[in-house]
Amino acid sequence: MSEELEGKHGVQSLEIGMGILRAMANGQRSMMLKDIAAAADMPASKAHRYLVSLIRAGLVDQDPMTSRYDLGSFALNLGLVALDRLDRVRLGLNAITELRDEINQTTALAVWADQGPVIVRWERPRRPITVNVITGTVLDLLSSATGRVFAAWMPKKIVAPLIAEELKKPHIPPELRSKQAVEALLADIRTQGYAATNGQHKVPGIEAVAAPVFNFKNEITMSLLVVGVQGMLDISPESDVVEKLKRSAEALSLRLGAHGEPKQP
Repeated sequence: MSEELEGKHGVQSLEIGMGILRAMANGQRSMMLKDIAAAADMPASKAHRYLVSLIRAGLVDQDPMTSRYDLGSFALNLGLVALDRLDRVRLGLNAITELRDEINQTTALAVWADQGPVIVRWERPRRPITVNVITGTVLDLLSSATGRVFAAWMPKKIVAPLIAEELKKPHIPPELRSKQAVEALLADIRTQGYAATNGQHKVPGIEAVAAPVFNFKNEITMSLLVVGVQGMLDISPESDVVEKLKRSAEALSLRLGAHGEPKQP
């Protein structure tokens, strides 16, 4: 076979080995040979031969006590190097730009800081009436869509003191002035996969909707946000804005290594 033809076809054995590694990664725990073979859709004898080579390469380890297989030290090193080279904010900025182009609304990116979520960048749409978002703004947890998203998925020990302080403020909607009401709201947000202000935004006349972005640990790491003028931005559950926002956040989460269900607070 010529060198050019080999380049086009690739190396089949390497692709099979990667399929085994992918099955082990998706298993999220150490696995028996039969389980790996089933997940990789191949006979156990064939899977075993590949596992022997993967062990030699440091990509797989086998526990001598249980005979279970797990990802090895070299696989871990590869993952850490990839994560180190992956700039989450840069990817987030690309995401809000692409989302802005899709829906022609103001979009923004927020990350968690010491006192709550902070806007790190926003993108202006091509329309005569827009909402400006100030970079560096720290958002409330209960009166902002982004804050609600972080409150829903951040560890309770971190957000509980901040929520307790916010409940003392006069601008909090009456229906959210109890701990039980807040817990119910956050549970609904986790079920729906996004948060909206629905006329409860701290700034009158402004509507917003936000979706969470998760990292490889399935922990919330960022939030994508869409902001608009009340009455001009449809943030109903079936709206095009909400659908595309959620899709964009899910795609970015996958890019950051998220898998399975998000980590519960």
